[in-house]
Formats: sequence, structure tokens, C-alpha cells
Amino acid sequence: MDRILRDRPRDECGVCGIFGHPDAARLTYFGLYALQHRGQESTGIVTSDGSLISQHKAMGLVPEVFTEDILKGLKGHLSVGHVRYSTTGASHLLNAQPFTVSHKGGTLAVAHNGNLVNTRELRDDLEEMGSIFQTTMDTEVVVHLLVRNSPKGLEAAITETFSKVKGAYSMLLMTQDQLVAIRDPGGFRPLCLGQLSNGAYIVASETCALDLVEAHYIRDIEPGEVLIIDKNGLKSLFPWPKQKHSFCIFEHVYFARPDSDIFGINVYESRKQMGKILARECQVEADLVMPFPDSGNYAAIGYSQESGIPLEMGVIRNHYVGRTFIQPTQSMRDFSVKVKLNPVRSFLEGKKVIVIEDSIIRGTTGKSRIRSLREVGVKEVHMLISCPPTRNPCYYGIDFPSNTELIAAQKSIEETRKHLDLDTLYYLSLEGMIKATGADADIFCKACFDGKYPVPPDTTFNKLSLGK
Repeated sequence: MDRILRDRPRDECGVCGIFGHPDAARLTYFGLYALQHRGQESTGIVTSDGSLISQHKAMGLVPEVFTEDILKGLKGHLSVGHVRYSTTGASHLLNAQPFTVSHKGGTLAVAHNGNLVNTRELRDDLEEMGSIFQTTMDTEVVVHLLVRNSPKGLEAAITETFSKVKGAYSMLLMTQDQLVAIRDPGGFRPLCLGQLSNGAYIVASETCALDLVEAHYIRDIEPGEVLIIDKNGLKSLFPWPKQKHSFCIFEHVYFARPDSDIFGINVYESRKQMGKILARECQVEADLVMPFPDSGNYAAIGYSQESGIPLEMGVIRNHYVGRTFIQPTQSMRDFSVKVKLNPVRSFLEGKKVIVIEDSIIRGTTGKSRIRSLREVGVKEVHMLISCPPTRNPCYYGIDFPSNTELIAAQKSIEETRKHLDLDTLYYLSLEGMIKATGADADIFCKACFDGKYPVPPDTTFNKLSLGK
């Protein structure tokens, strides 16, 4: 099962915070439940009633970690929650978030989605000044800087700290009586603001979290904005120079839930449009269009609608596969793939099939899935990808592997087609992918496709074993 997970790109985390509701922990729990797709290794919630700070963190999924009794013990009208994937950082409880510290200025909890690209430099400087680190998270660097600057007051501490930080961050800070949302000037990762019926505020990574708790969407947190929420209401600051937007296009290709609006664009619609444009760019004669559920579902709908070729669910997903299971003997080839997705043998035999996928990363899972189609007698397999070839690693919060592990960086499209045993392999053009969003190309970070990094990364940072 681990092999399946590691052949798909992974986002590092999701964040959710509540201010002004007597049952803040429960609402945060539901918000994190909606954001579970953004991180499935650990989760945590920190609350405050204005004086007492309570917290609970553990490895596992949201419903596994939080029970009714635990939620009742997390008292307060103010809360911050987090779901996490580790990337190169160790996957253990010490690195679970929110990260909480007590200092002479009070208590501070931090939940972070993104990646800093100058962590090595900042961490080295802090250690030279005597800072002792408890975790391998780059988030802890931010906490140390905030605490050192805290005598200047919260607003000045934030301004000073994030003027030194480079990279991607959609971050929530919680003091004993304030909730603060901060988004990097490029706006790499999404973050939005909503309001509940009692007037309480919610900040979350995606609008689907607002929908679940029946909150009204107000707006996105702007790139470069610091939004402070306290008893006096909302206060918005823009303390840093404006930069060109760098919204992550891969949120629309793969990561975000299709019922979310990301960067002001509906994800379901953009994925369907990617499929429609794919059908215009690559016309193939086939008996049916099918996705490997669930990643290619929405682009497959668009391809079918545009091409007129029927959409069928030729592969059935087992929705009850957990994160781990007992492995079979070596003789049961590709068991990890088969236990999750199984072709409908009698339906697919002898058919010419178009498979719509959102991406190919390493290609190992794709190879096994195509083999399973061949084994049930599929006559032709044409795989069409609803994004361009992924040739470059991401340094801004997505767990793309290094160039040496990305199949598109190591093989040509024709070599990849032969490697996967496909009759056709076609990738959506960069222009087509952008057109599907209905937005201008200039607002997106496309570095994983074109290698143009908006913020120069420290390409050695992975050696520090950092991660959310």
C-alpha cells in the first residue's frame, strides 16, 4: 500500500482555524475531516478559552485520532487544527502539528501548509544564536523567529519574521486570544476566510471545509496578507512588497477536492475543462473512456462529453482499503494495486480503451494498472494525461520526488509509452491546462512542468530532513 501512496504526488498538509465559537474544537474537527485528502499521517488541534491552552495530536486519520471525550476536553472559543503528510521529514509524532510553544510572552501555536526554501540558512543562524530545535520541521524555524521578535509586539514580530522567510506558506498562528492567518506574497497555497451563523470566523485551506460546517465564504486570504482576528473583529495588514502571484496549478490538476473553489476557480469545472481540451488536442478511436478512480474522474467526464465516446467505470475501486494491510506472498504480483483497483473483466475484454489520468509521477503504479488491463483482455490502451509531463521537483509544498525519480525527466514520451506498454500516450499541453482554468497563465506557478521557479529554492534543503 505504501508503494501506491508514494507513486502519487502528495500535498503536505491542510489547516483550519476557528475564532469566536464555544465549540471551536468540534468545528475544527469537521474542517479537518473535509481536508483529510491534504494529509493522512498525523493530525492535531489546539484550543484556547482565553487563558487555558489545550491540545491533542497523534498519528493517524482525523476520526481515528479524535474521540468525543477528547473533543470535549479541548475547551475554548479559539482553535487551530492541522492534517499532515511528511515529505522528506520523519513521519512521527514529534513532527505533528500544530506546533505549540510557551514563552514569556505567552503561548503560540502554529499550523503551516507549504515549504520554506531558505530553511538551512535560517536554522544555522538560529542555532549559532543558541536556539535548540525539537523537531525537523521548517515550521519550527518560524516559531523561533516569532518568539525572538515577540517583545516588539505581535504585528511587528510577524512583519520582522516573515521578511526573512522565503518560500510558500499558508499559515495559521494562535495566541491565547487571537487567530492570525498569513499567506506568502506569491500565494502558492490556498487559504480562505468564512463566517458561521453565530458570527464566528473560520480560516481553512479549502472552501470544502467551510461547506461542511455551513460557513459562508467571505473571500480568500490575499497573497502577502496578514489577517488578525480577535475580539475587535478583523484587521488586515500587507506589510511586505507586492509580488507576482504564484498560485500552484497542481491544486487544480490533482490536490484540491473537486467541490472546492481554489484561487477563485471551481476545481470540478477546471478538471472537466482539462478533459474537454484534451479531447480536442488528442482524438483517438475507442470503445469507451474510463478513469482510474478517483484521480481521473472529472477530466474523463470532460473528455467523454467533448469526444462523444461513452464514459464507463471499467475499473472498480475498493473504498475500504485502509492505510496498511497484511502483504501476500511474492507470487501474488502487483497485489498492492489489485487490492485497491480491479478491472471489470467481462466488460473490458476485447475493447479499445481510453484511460484518462491526471498525472504520471514515477510510473510504477501506472505500469501495474496497465498490465492489469492487458491481463483481462483489453485490446488497446490509450492513456491521456490531463496535465503536461511532470519533469521538475516542487520546493513549495508538494512531495514531488527528485528529477531522478520523475519518469518524464528520465524518459521521452515515446520511451515512457513503451515502458508502460501503451498504444498511445499523450499529455495535455501547458497552454491547454491553463486555458481550462479560465485564468491568465501569469498567475500560476508551473515550475513542476516548465522548471521556472518563482522563488529560487535551496536545492539541498531536503538533506536536512525537513517537512511539515
